Amino acid sequence: MLPRTLPEPELFLPGRGEPSLRWGVIGAGWIAGFFADAVRAHTAQTVVAVAARRPERAEEFARAHGIHTAHATVDALIDDPFVDVVYIAAPQIDHLALGLQVIAAGKHVLIEKPLATTAADARRLTSAAQAAGVFLMEAMWSRYQPQALMIRALAAEGILGDITSVMADHGQPLADDPSHRLLVPGTGGGALLDLGIYPIQLDSMVLGDPTSITAVGSLTASGVDATSTVVLGHGVEQSTLMTSILTKTPTLATICGTDARIEIDGPFHIPTGLTLRSADLFEPPVRWTDDTGVSLMDGLAWEATALARFVGEGRAESPLHTHAETASILATIDEARRQLGAL
Repeated sequence: MLPRTLPEPELFLPGRGEPSLRWGVIGAGWIAGFFADAVRAHTAQTVVAVAARRPERAEEFARAHGIHTAHATVDALIDDPFVDVVYIAAPQIDHLALGLQVIAAGKHVLIEKPLATTAADARRLTSAAQAAGVFLMEAMWSRYQPQALMIRALAAEGILGDITSVMADHGQPLADDPSHRLLVPGTGGGALLDLGIYPIQLDSMVLGDPTSITAVGSLTASGVDATSTVVLGHGVEQSTLMTSILTKTPTLATICGTDARIEIDGPFHIPTGLTLRSADLFEPPVRWTDDTGVSLMDGLAWEATALARFVGEGRAESPLHTHAETASILATIDEARRQLGAL
């Protein structure tokens, strides 16, 4: 029987003792803008500096988002003594080099997903951070939203029974522009690294590392993965995860257990809600909705507060998304891309 009262997980609410860090942002694209606005509106953190490839773009970004300093170069931002932590929102092909540079400067770093374009490069970053004694985290914002913490609580209390599978999809029509960065081979393009990482990380969160990986799909004319269906084995159980840059899909997710299942509203990777359904066909479902008021892209604020809390606790990595798990998820993507023949 389903519980009538759901657990209350501890959220990453601001002002709960975490340090107020001074943030620098590398990159002036759309995700950097949403991040800067979310941090300002919903955290106790402060974005104090920005740098971009073009100085004038950094200046424009600083004016638009109320940031005090626009650095003329990335090096200047990394060397800025008033910056405690750097958020890297540059193209993913640059994540490794920029991440290593920030780590070498002795600063904490949040790197937009994917942390790197391969598992091997992710391990280079985590090893460097561990050696330097700085905090490194992938900006997998979905992990720190209230719904993810609710899912963890439901699973931990055994309400689902034994978790047996995840079914999830994420598709957006992003391949109509031949010059789009996702269509360029060798730069971390394709559907899996950009979109498919969300269903794969959800599967990893509740089921851990897969024991087998099977991928089918298609490539774009440029040779990057356009669509894929990835079946992940977990012993005798299987999860089915679909992604595409050719079409908009429902972007829904279901976590199935022997006693109950969780149906996450779409898009499942942003702040939404979920329905808990019993294995008993006639038992009414239980509904949960994120009522924090932190909606849509403002959900990026949760990961900033989480990072500050972890730094304040003296941690070297996120306990909810460890370095080992981050690399494992990328290893799954590496293998799926290999099977597809993606460039």
